[in-house]
Amino acid sequence: MYPSDSAIVWRNRTLRLLDHVPVPIAVCEYAGRILIVNRAMAAEFGLLAGQLHHRRILEFFTLQGSAAETLPALAEAVHKHRRSQYSVEVSWTAGDGSERHGVMDVALVSDTPDQTPNLLLSLRVLADLPAEPPPEVSETAVPRTGVSPVEARILAAAAKGATTAQIAREIGLTRDGVNYHLTRLSRRWHVPNRTALVARAYTYGVLVPDAWPPEPA
Repeated sequence: MYPSDSAIVWRNRTLRLLDHVPVPIAVCEYAGRILIVNRAMAAEFGLLAGQLHHRRILEFFTLQGSAAETLPALAEAVHKHRRSQYSVEVSWTAGDGSERHGVMDVALVSDTPDQTPNLLLSLRVLADLPAEPPPEVSETAVPRTGVSPVEARILAAAAKGATTAQIAREIGLTRDGVNYHLTRLSRRWHVPNRTALVARAYTYGVLVPDAWPPEPA
């Protein structure tokens, strides 16, 4: 057996082992493209593992809490090839439509000290977020929007009439990623279509009311 054949055998064994680990696990490039994902991680979204390959991890998770402060430290660790570990709070929409939250542990891993590290992600699921009642819109209502910066940019692009493909190119996501965020927002705001979603975005102050082209508030 050649060395390359041996590496393939051990890689396949590792993948089979990961699929039997109950903890949601993924390996990503530093830029976020998913290289390896186990069944437990895919099951969080009601998908098969193959449906997550080569998509960006932040298509599925929204950063919470102090995660924005952790990202610069993580970028510095990658640049300096440190073998550090970080934890960030995240939320996501599960396959059944429920809102969940947890902690993503991020470890930097590589085969050699000089290689740019990949990200080994393991998800600790904390609990389902309580379901939000249908919003009552009034002049004095200040609803809890929970919109991430990426979702706000998607809504702005949708407001100017961009197609899913055009939004994907503008934001830097896949079309499936754009649809995922739009579906997630539609469930949260209890609206039936994209037109109503954009209208709610203006009502909730997510988009600037007097700007064209539309832009996040």
